[in-house]
Amino acid sequence: MRRGIAATALVASLALAATACGGDDSGSDSSGPVTITWWDTSNATNEAPTYQALVKEFEAANKDVKVKYVNVPFDQAQNKFDTAAGSKGAPDILRSEVGWTPAFAKKGFFLPLDGTEALADQAKFKSNLIEQAKYEGKTYGVPFTTDTLAFVYNKDLFKKAGVEAPETWDDLKKAAATIKDKTGVDGYWGSTQAYYAQTFLYGEGTDTVDADAKKITVASAEAKKGYGTWLSLFDGKGLHKADTTADAYAHIQEAFVNGKVAAIMQGPWEITNFYKGSAFKDKANLGIATVPAGSSGKAGAPTGGHNLSVYAGSDEAHQKAALKFVNFMTSAKAQETIALKNNTLPTRDDAYTAEVKADPGIAGYQGVLAAAQPRPALPEYSSFFPVLDTELNGIAGGKESLDKGLSDAEIAIAKLVPDFSK
Repeated sequence: MRRGIAATALVASLALAATACGGDDSGSDSSGPVTITWWDTSNATNEAPTYQALVKEFEAANKDVKVKYVNVPFDQAQNKFDTAAGSKGAPDILRSEVGWTPAFAKKGFFLPLDGTEALADQAKFKSNLIEQAKYEGKTYGVPFTTDTLAFVYNKDLFKKAGVEAPETWDDLKKAAATIKDKTGVDGYWGSTQAYYAQTFLYGEGTDTVDADAKKITVASAEAKKGYGTWLSLFDGKGLHKADTTADAYAHIQEAFVNGKVAAIMQGPWEITNFYKGSAFKDKANLGIATVPAGSSGKAGAPTGGHNLSVYAGSDEAHQKAALKFVNFMTSAKAQETIALKNNTLPTRDDAYTAEVKADPGIAGYQGVLAAAQPRPALPEYSSFFPVLDTELNGIAGGKESLDKGLSDAEIAIAKLVPDFSK
């Protein structure tokens, strides 16, 4: 999952208006190259240049295809694609967050990729990521980047305090207090965002819903215990109070990279920015560990990332060109290039070359992938996060109790999945 990416709304809207033409592009003329449109939802500053360079490389090797590249702010892309696809004006390819796959597949917006050129190397990809790109037995995306949350920490501050990376949340509370005593800075700063709170649910062996049983579990005893632990980490010695402002994400990140807080929970999409901070000019100072375990004894973090998906509404010529492009962008060579340039995690094993694994950030996150837990293939699942973001922010800010907030979340989720029981 990606957090809002900074971009100018006016520029973005003008670019989209000019390029969201999908299969209607004039490049369909058989006398010239086919022009396909790709909506890339990556960070426009840190990641997009790498993708743009690969587009040029693809075009040089495939004179019959032109790629119209458009960078779409991540936090706007889901709604924009939904609107564009519904009016037959979507791009030929979308860099789709993994959670969007079931909903767009259900609506018929994504082309099934099984047996196509795009999935020619299917066996090379991590099997759990292929599963996450499926809906009702068909594959609707090729894994492009993957991520999960990890407990990231400042090794120097932890060493000065004489503490280790915590294995449980209780361990973290003790370590945070010691770090505060020994170094003067807070030991941990947690997020109020629902995506980050998922780790506390997984640590109790539960989730917001049980998709198989068609049951809403966000207010269950197990969920309340998990969220109770999450809430307790905003109050205590060395535990930073909850930031409920719109800029909380930036505040937490800035404090961590500059050594003002010793640990946070974060994903690999911030590796590049970690290294830009004063605390991690020496990359080896970045500690990466599996998130602490809950009372179940197991640790779990959400699996995020992005797939490349092809628009089902494009004509045959555009789909053929799009499939070729997806195959190129998800090849071992392209994946290695992306990892080295953008510090993101490859989705196929043969892209984890010695050079890629030499980056301590990538190597560290590769080591915690075993605790990554895929979300259920439920079309409505990604719609739960805005609901929970609102409720958890209110709970963390003291505006409502944990019980009331989770009860309200349960009611809201029930409207999204009316066939689920409570």
